[in-house]
Amino acid sequence: MKKRLLSAVLAVVTAGALLAGCGASGTGSGGSGEAAPAEAGAETAETSGKATDGKNLPRLTEAPLTIKLWDIATESPTKDIQEDAVQRFMKDYPNITVEQTHMQNDNYKQQLVVAMSSGQAPDMYMHWGGGPMAEYYRSGFVNDLTELYNTYDHPAFIDAAAAQASYDGKLLAIPYGGLSGCGIFYNKTIFENVGIDKAPETIDELEKVCQTLKDAGYTPFSLANASQWTGSMYYMYLVARHSGNDEFNAAYMQENGGSFTSEAFIWASDKIQDWVKKGYFPDGVNSLSTDDGQDRQLLYDNTCAMMLQGSWQCRSIATDNKEWYEANIGVMPFPKDAEAEAKGVPQNVEVGTAIGNGFSFNCWKSDGSVDQEKLEACYVLATQYYNDDIYNKKQMENATIPSIEGFADQVDDPNMKTFADVFFNASNVQLWYDQYLPASVTEVHKHCMTELFGLEKDGKQIGEEEDAAMKAALADR
Repeated sequence: MKKRLLSAVLAVVTAGALLAGCGASGTGSGGSGEAAPAEAGAETAETSGKATDGKNLPRLTEAPLTIKLWDIATESPTKDIQEDAVQRFMKDYPNITVEQTHMQNDNYKQQLVVAMSSGQAPDMYMHWGGGPMAEYYRSGFVNDLTELYNTYDHPAFIDAAAAQASYDGKLLAIPYGGLSGCGIFYNKTIFENVGIDKAPETIDELEKVCQTLKDAGYTPFSLANASQWTGSMYYMYLVARHSGNDEFNAAYMQENGGSFTSEAFIWASDKIQDWVKKGYFPDGVNSLSTDDGQDRQLLYDNTCAMMLQGSWQCRSIATDNKEWYEANIGVMPFPKDAEAEAKGVPQNVEVGTAIGNGFSFNCWKSDGSVDQEKLEACYVLATQYYNDDIYNKKQMENATIPSIEGFADQVDDPNMKTFADVFFNASNVQLWYDQYLPASVTEVHKHCMTELFGLEKDGKQIGEEEDAAMKAALADR
């Protein structure tokens, strides 16, 4: 298969029916319980002291082999956990060298596309599923894993994770990052000091809390929006609370009147800009960087009392200062829109991902055929070392819930328990817009978040920008 240049747009992503075997019961650490027999000519792993011994897996090549792997694990403990998985794999398969490259989150997708366009794409690379994964596949940089997955052992991934790793009825990635949800972190000590005795349950109550905090000298929300996707969390959640998934789905399709200028998007934009004008966010919000931890720092020095962020911040804050984290930080779900709820809009549509991260493989020979030996090695690394008992135990210790059956029941951290309860009971989980939207629309959307929080354009104006980008992407599909 000759590699096609990356298209500027993405087909509408529909997970479709789950793959056979995706929901099979298993060990949660590498076995699917009743995996189909290996194909004729394939052999299971030999008994030789490997972590994979006794499992139904392809017998990997004994010839020298190099795998180029890209991820965004630039900070400990995530970096250490993932490097340990690679080292354990190479110890078991000393003829295989894994060249692991860590990149900063903000620039990662752009660097990956540049590498693909120049013929330098890695053999194994992480992503978040959604639109970009489908685009990489359509452009010829993703191997179809369906046959391997249905033939050999794999973790018992929850259905939502398998679905988010799929496109057009094909499994295209192996989940490994765990559940990631969005919620409001808040300083319990500050709340108590200013007389807030319970977490707000509605947006009206949240606004009253914000004003109480502001009057007491605190900035309500810590936000570092230089990354732009951080501001998008507010936009996504306000849209979801006001309209469920309906208006986003309609805008995504650009059919039957669907538009990013529809009522929920305008309401969300107006709400954000009202909060900006009231001082609910830090000064210079668009110049602060979450990659540098500047939003967390505003929590640590008691400048800000709350932070809407991803569940991975439990791990980051606890790593910075576990004692302070346990004494001060609580988590609450994003409050309800009471008026929308009264109209029947579901209030348990959450924002995040069931896949966390996924690994796709780009294993091809020079003639365009599949490099089966390399593909099988990548499959074993991703399913058996990034998802085994050792890896999952470290994930749990660092406030990440593996997307594997049974792990939600093992959560001890009360804040991660809140995330687990919210997301396992969600009616739907809306994947982050910057991951779900086509790549070309994602860049427009992120730029719009700078304009929105900077009060440069209103909701109608940014909605028109997003509509134009979406129409162009769909027309070029």
